[in-house]
Amino acid sequence: MKRFQVTVNGTAYDVQVEEVASGVPAPVAPAPVPVPVVAAPVAPAPAPVPVVPPPAPVAPAPVTAPTPAAGSAQVTSPMPGSIWEVRCSVGQAVNRGDVLIILEAMKMENEIVASSEGTVAGIHVAKGDTVETGTLLVSLS
Repeated sequence: MKRFQVTVNGTAYDVQVEEVASGVPAPVAPAPVPVPVVAAPVAPAPAPVPVVPPPAPVAPAPVTAPTPAAGSAQVTSPMPGSIWEVRCSVGQAVNRGDVLIILEAMKMENEIVASSEGTVAGIHVAKGDTVETGTLLVSLS
């Protein structure tokens, strides 16, 4: 007979196992009785170390732009991203659908086009700027 200690769901059992030859039925033994096992004392947990949160990031100052004139069209950012390229200049005549800005968002280059024909009255961003949804990019007159 071999004797083992087995723990099941946190309860320790002292069991004996008898080795039998193959083909010979083993005698049925009564069910094992749980034997309480005294656990070794657990050392107290170390005192928690206070966690100091990192300083809050400082947001860049918003880009302020002059208010577009009445009757002019505003081209705004449809999503947050970074200005990859500015493809227009102030005073340039543009048609509806002309590419004005390339906006990089989620590793994709998105073409921001003129919503109507007109003249570029103001460019309110520069290459490398980070913009949020709704940020004014270009105003047309």
